[in-house]
Amino acid sequence: MTKSDRPFVELNGIAYRRPATPVVVVCIDGGDPLYTEAGVADGVLPTIGRYMTDGFSTLANGVVPSFTNPNNLSIVTGAPPAVHGISGNFFLDPETGDAVMMNDPRWLTAETLFAAFSRAGARVAVVTAKDKLRRLLGHGMTGGICFSSEQADRCTRDEHGIEDALGLVGWDLPDVYSAELSLFAMEAGIRLLERERFDLMYLSLTDYIQHKHAPGSPEANDFYRRLDDAIGRLEACGAVIGLIADHGMSDKADADGQPNVIYLQDRLDARFGAGAAKVILPITDPYVVHHGALGGFARIYATDAVTVEALITFTHGLPGVAAVFDKATACKTFELPPEREGDVVVVSEGGTALGGAAADHDLTGLEGHRLRSHGGMVEAWVPFILSRPLNETYRARAAAGGIRSYEIFDYAVNGTV
Repeated sequence: MTKSDRPFVELNGIAYRRPATPVVVVCIDGGDPLYTEAGVADGVLPTIGRYMTDGFSTLANGVVPSFTNPNNLSIVTGAPPAVHGISGNFFLDPETGDAVMMNDPRWLTAETLFAAFSRAGARVAVVTAKDKLRRLLGHGMTGGICFSSEQADRCTRDEHGIEDALGLVGWDLPDVYSAELSLFAMEAGIRLLERERFDLMYLSLTDYIQHKHAPGSPEANDFYRRLDDAIGRLEACGAVIGLIADHGMSDKADADGQPNVIYLQDRLDARFGAGAAKVILPITDPYVVHHGALGGFARIYATDAVTVEALITFTHGLPGVAAVFDKATACKTFELPPEREGDVVVVSEGGTALGGAAADHDLTGLEGHRLRSHGGMVEAWVPFILSRPLNETYRARAAAGGIRSYEIFDYAVNGTV
């Protein structure tokens, strides 16, 4: 093997070559395939439509629970949660018994591509819309740039690798509940690529629009039109573009527009007694206004007052529940870390959401909008799009099927011509 044939980086069982041209992967948060289909049909996605025709396009299966943190970390490690350790936005810490967010790098059990590439001497940049992901995505990076749209006014060279991110983009700081939070991240990526060459870049957006507006709606189409324009400008900087989503999105309201919710904690308390089991909703994070912490995946932790078998039998019989698993089966089925999993996992059908106790959910942010959310198996299917065609080796892999969303960097770096 000659020096030029050797992999530049090996990570989690994948050998990555050093890119000959910048590779930019955009994670369209909540980017359900129906948004892309509607945008192409309505003529608002000329760039993405061209990629789907002239590059490569398929549907890929993501990580369940189909939430932001586990899928983003799978994308940037090229591995499932059983490898990297982040299996939701929230879980019950077995050491303390407290419900905690998994946004601290101490929960990571694998290195990211950005850490590995930067340590090998590559130039890397990460821009995420929400700051909750920044420390996870940037953990272990040696040099490079990593900041969020949400806190672009607080960047320092020591912590983020850049000063004056607002000046870089030339925009005011966007509101966290706005389409501009995502578009700011895109604009930042463009300005960085215009300024200097990066080997790897990752732009992770937010699903504010997708939670509020259905595919093909004027609001969704306007956002996707602006996103498509930004993607074309990234390509014009000479980059290979990979488009992926962390999860899809489903309408979870009834015919009258009311949220269609199973409040699991209330149902379990009524059946087995208060405190017999504890429900944890791993969709929970600091940004619940647009979904009320209602999603498609729930963890149940049993006490001595109830058996796992009884919990499974009861929850499996609830209308709107798609599947129920014990811990071992859930971990095997979805490649999850057992130390972060509940005794029982409940997954809802596409049109149904799972909640805890009704009194704990603030749904005032949903006024005027139908509940749209994610977390289950149906929302794990996402668009997988590359701006360039595949080489012979990766065409054969793709033809065999079974592509996972977290293979996007592998395909973009190693598989394009």
